[in-house]
Amino acid sequence: MKRFKTISEFLQFRQLPKPAHPLISVFELESVAGITLSESATWVCDFYCIGLKRVANYNEIKLKYGQQTYDYDEGIMSCISPNQVLSLSVNKQATQLNQSGWMLLIHPDFLWNTPLATTIKQYDFWDYSVNEALFLSGKEEALLIDIIKTIQQEGQSTIDTFSKPIIISHLVTLLNYADRFYHRQFITREKSSHQLLERLENLLNDYFGNDDLVSKGLPTVGHIAQSLNISPKYLSSSLKVLTGQNTQQHIHEKLIEKAKERLSTTELTVSEIAYELGFEHLQSFSKLFKTKTNQSPLAFRASFQ
Repeated sequence: MKRFKTISEFLQFRQLPKPAHPLISVFELESVAGITLSESATWVCDFYCIGLKRVANYNEIKLKYGQQTYDYDEGIMSCISPNQVLSLSVNKQATQLNQSGWMLLIHPDFLWNTPLATTIKQYDFWDYSVNEALFLSGKEEALLIDIIKTIQQEGQSTIDTFSKPIIISHLVTLLNYADRFYHRQFITREKSSHQLLERLENLLNDYFGNDDLVSKGLPTVGHIAQSLNISPKYLSSSLKVLTGQNTQQHIHEKLIEKAKERLSTTELTVSEIAYELGFEHLQSFSKLFKTKTNQSPLAFRASFQ
């Protein structure tokens, strides 16, 4: 696994000129010589990477981000945070990686002493997987490319006291548009969104319908996301847009639904029900139940008697 600590190291590896600014760089992927890959390659960057790209020979190339795989068959935007593992694999020997588009590299040190140094981590898409990349319309892609070109021009100009604030403001605009377009994607990709909701519902039904909850415990967001083959942040963001609730809230809703069923149809004590549902402590169960229903478990049961 190759690690790139600086943007200059990465550009040298891609056979590109040194950046005009050591902490930020924009380049057009058409200007990069195609990389010949005879075997899989894995690398980590210590900086942010924002790519708007297409891969011409996507049938031969597989890009993995963590444990997820993505096939490039149309223009997409991907946002990769520092220290994320990326890997390329090929289907046959001596395959050429032919890309088009733009790449923006930002070292965290460039953001130092600016509000973006903190707020950049609030954008959930840094934690999305590559197969959860942003699919852009032609107008959206053109808008983002214009912003990236402006950043490139500013970075190549004479550096003065205005340079950094201007670049930061355009970065914020770029990230806000990406956030906006992701929310649009959650809505417009209706079929896949409803399939995701259906898979989540089935998964939670199976989980809470299992008699082994005592040993398994309550399901975590991480477990649910992994079972759905999706990143936790993307799952929660998608659900929030579609239903108004994040993954944890969906888990709690299903939990309360099962608790109500047991309270109204069985003679199990509240402690036994809490234990059956994976709670280690009765107090935790009772507190969650009252928060969600405005009733204690005993008061809810009494309403059926």
